[in-house]
Amino acid sequence: MILDKKIYLASRSPRRRELLAQIGVGFELLLLRDDPSRGNDLDESPLPGENPHDYVLRVSHAKAEAGWQRVQQRRLPHFPVLAADTAVVLNDRIMGKPANRDEAMEMLLALSGKRHEVLTAVAVANAGRIEQKLSATIVQFGKLTDHAVRRYAMTGESLDKAGAYAIQGHAAAFIEKIEGSYSGVMGLPLYETTELLAGFGIEVL
Repeated sequence: MILDKKIYLASRSPRRRELLAQIGVGFELLLLRDDPSRGNDLDESPLPGENPHDYVLRVSHAKAEAGWQRVQQRRLPHFPVLAADTAVVLNDRIMGKPANRDEAMEMLLALSGKRHEVLTAVAVANAGRIEQKLSATIVQFGKLTDHAVRRYAMTGESLDKAGAYAIQGHAAAFIEKIEGSYSGVMGLPLYETTELLAGFGIEVL
């Protein structure tokens, strides 16, 4: 069921589109730039010494704020704007999206056999009001061989993913267990998202 009320999704992530559709939320993609070939998102570089939790909250807030400004500039109907940011964190190192396969393999080998944290902050903006929630999940990787990492990197699946892996893809075979939100690791924690949207009059269930 798709609800009558809808939101704007300020994200290019196909995973976030799939997750919103899964809980029946009607949405319209909102590009933050006129030229989509230049990318949709803001600068996501961490600030010097920035705490990972503060980082994802800051970036998701900035995306939601930029999305709301876009709504006003384009004189669009005033639906809530949803934005999110995900980071993979290993020993306080924020792992973003790898620039190439070599960097992807380096990230995966660093995660091999270790526990790491996946943080996803969700922000919803409407009429100058922005509310946020943070999801934190612990993911345990099994021990990976160089061969397995190389084969996975060759699929190309890791190139647009924080931490160089997709839990819903081939990399599911790498994961021994998780403690927390599966959808949060995908990029949009549905429990927190549902709570936020309810506060803006978007009832999911």
